[in-house]
Amino acid sequence: MSEFRLDGKTAIVTGAGSGIGRAIAHRFARAGATLYCIDINREHAEETVRLIHDGCNTRAFARLCDVTDDAACKQAFGEIAAERPIHILVNSAGVSHIGRLDSTSEEDFDRLFRVNVKGVYLCMKTVIDPMKRSGGGVILNLASVAATAGLSDRFAYSMTKGAVLSMTLSVARDYLADKIRCNAISPARIHTPFVDAYLKQHYPGREEEMFAKLSNTQPIGRMGVPEEVASLALYLCSDAASFITGADIPLDGGFFNLHG
Repeated sequence: MSEFRLDGKTAIVTGAGSGIGRAIAHRFARAGATLYCIDINREHAEETVRLIHDGCNTRAFARLCDVTDDAACKQAFGEIAAERPIHILVNSAGVSHIGRLDSTSEEDFDRLFRVNVKGVYLCMKTVIDPMKRSGGGVILNLASVAATAGLSDRFAYSMTKGAVLSMTLSVARDYLADKIRCNAISPARIHTPFVDAYLKQHYPGREEEMFAKLSNTQPIGRMGVPEEVASLALYLCSDAASFITGADIPLDGGFFNLHG
C-alpha cells in the first residue's frame, strides 16, 4: 500500500521511549521513514531504536531531550536538521495526573503544563523553520478525549489536552501557505504502562477487576492499544492524508457518540 509509505521521510517522535510514542516510532519505521526517537530517558529511547533495528531495515536514532527545555530542544532539533530535512513531527511526550480541582496541587498543575503544553509548544516552534526549508511537513499532536469531554478526576490533564487541541488548530491555520499540515489524535483509554502502574499502586490485588471496569468505560468494551494509535498516526502523516489539516480525530471506541 504505497500511499501509506514514508520512504524518504524523516520523522521525529517525542516520548518515543515507551507506550504510544514507541508504537508510533516502530510503525513509521516499518513504513520506511528515518526515525529520530526523542525521550527524556536515554535508555528507553535506545531500547526503542534496538526494537526498530531488530524488525526493520531502516535508520533510527535515539536522542536525549527534555522537551520542556528550550535550549535542549533547539540543540536536539538543530542537530537533526543539520543531518537531513525534517518532514514529520509527532508530539507524543506527555504525563498524566489523577485529581480534581481541589486535589490538584500547584506543583502538579505546573508539572503537567510544562510537559504537556510547553513541551508541545517548544517542539513545534523549533521544527517550523526546518519544515519550511524542507518545503512543508506534518505535525501530529497527541490530544485526548479529555480535551473536549468532562472527565472525572482529570482536571489538570484535561486542561493541558484542551491547550494541545487549541494549539493544533492555530498552527494548522497559520502555516497553510507553508504546506505544513497539523492535526491531533484524541484517544480514549489506551492500555499503556501507565495504566498498569496506576492499577498496581492504587488497587493492589484487584488489578484485573479494575482493569475490566476501566475497559468497559469505552462502549466497544475494551481499551485501545498503542498500535491502533500508531496506525492512525501513520495515515495522518502520510501523503494519503494530504487533504486533512486542522482536524481532531477521535480514537475512542465509541466514547463520544455511543456512550450511555
